Amino acid sequence: MRRVLILGWGLPLLMAVAGCSSGQSVVTSSQSSSVSSPVSGTPSASFGGTASSVPTASLPATASVGDTLALSGTSGGEKADVTVVKIVDPASAKEAFSSPKAGERLVAVQFRIRNTGTAVYDDSPSNGARLVDNEGQQFTARIATDTTAGPSFPGSVTIAPGDTALGYITFTVPTASRVAKVQFALNSGFAPSTGQWTVS
Repeated sequence: MRRVLILGWGLPLLMAVAGCSSGQSVVTSSQSSSVSSPVSGTPSASFGGTASSVPTASLPATASVGDTLALSGTSGGEKADVTVVKIVDPASAKEAFSSPKAGERLVAVQFRIRNTGTAVYDDSPSNGARLVDNEGQQFTARIATDTTAGPSFPGSVTIAPGDTALGYITFTVPTASRVAKVQFALNSGFAPSTGQWTVS
């Protein structure tokens, strides 16, 4: 009897724990980007000396510089296609007082944000951007730092549905760090989906 009571009490608790999730996701590929790859476990066969082709499946390609990811915001009307256009590493500060200190360097990442939703995109893009190095260390944007790479995003941007904004976001990283990934999320980084691009 005691065993039945324990099981009866434990099952709802287990279901409740399993049902809890943050709802966060990392987007690493666009639906339009794919590569053909052989299906594993499918042997090729030959008939009359002619080899048959190995069946292929369309696999999503990992996003890299130049690729566009479709991201969602916290509300249903907030959607954007975000592209990492270019990375300038190292970047030079436009003003001498913005130069990094010894042991650090500047990295400038150019983003293109196209509002594909029905709501106005009104945000500070630099708040939702991060760099990740090959050791897994994450770096947030350096505020109010312009570089010779090109125009930076202002502190905040307003993009009407269908419109596009283009600008650089600057980061400070250790001189020895190798940039491995770029991340970006809408809503100053609080959106449920985060885009991730691999840097080769």
